[in-house]
Amino acid sequence: MKAIVIENYGGKEQLKETQIENPKANEKQVVVEVKATSINPIDWKLREGYLQQMMDWPFPIILGWDVAGIISEVGKEVTEWKVGDKVFARPDTTRFGTYAEFTVVDQHLLAEIPANISFEEAAAVPLAGLTAWQALFDHGKLKKGETVLIHAGAGGVGTYAIQLAKNIGAKVITTASEKNHDLLVELGADQVIDYKTEKFVDILDGVDLVLDTMGGEIQNESFKVLKPATGRMISIVGLADEEVRKQYDVEFESIWLDPNGQELAEIANLMSAGKVKSIIGAQFPLTQKGIYDAHELSETHHALGKIVIVAD
Repeated sequence: MKAIVIENYGGKEQLKETQIENPKANEKQVVVEVKATSINPIDWKLREGYLQQMMDWPFPIILGWDVAGIISEVGKEVTEWKVGDKVFARPDTTRFGTYAEFTVVDQHLLAEIPANISFEEAAAVPLAGLTAWQALFDHGKLKKGETVLIHAGAGGVGTYAIQLAKNIGAKVITTASEKNHDLLVELGADQVIDYKTEKFVDILDGVDLVLDTMGGEIQNESFKVLKPATGRMISIVGLADEEVRKQYDVEFESIWLDPNGQELAEIANLMSAGKVKSIIGAQFPLTQKGIYDAHELSETHHALGKIVIVAD
């Protein structure tokens, strides 16, 4: 099969199109024919070698950890899925990712693609959508009537987080450049702060939950807007400065995504009902150049929504 791999850590020039053997499913796995995948920052961070200590894999490595496609093979102990099913997933993080014509997924991580959702829309969801879900609900414990500040609302995680938070009845505040304000209001944001001309720390206080997608100084400033004693901050980009954190009587947690087929199915139900949708800012083909260009766009940190890769 065709796959885009890296054989060394480094820049985008390390991405190479090659032919490798088709994957085989074990007893509790399925093989998915990839119709679409998507780009996430973990892809190029791993390509650069930033995650080598965490994931010290032998080369070659196939990047990519989102998939939408059709099941082409099922393992002997798989009972809930069959060949021909349209599914999407955030597979386990292994060196055999989804920049390929076929990929293997554990059966418990799969969810059915709703009939009204395309492969491209489905492929945008798993990593970003599950990250938003887990940050808001599993870790952030967001409830109806509470106020959440979602940084970088126009990004991949942000666009899903706004919709998920609004769906449970939270007040949603987000930051974004002015050009994306109308879209984010349409998705459910009650207040959009232009980070280029306004300082959120001068505007807000009494926030129940902050979803930190930025880190650094934005993370440090976010402590100031949280409610004392009950405020929570969930970061998807790293730990807080310990000296800064000790100044505030709030909860802080840095999280790493846990692939979860059941939660993905819950997001699928919301998409089927028209309550959540994917915002796809760009699409590229599953080729060496396509992945190169997609990484280049993702590395700007200014891509709208999700960047999707479409198989031939």
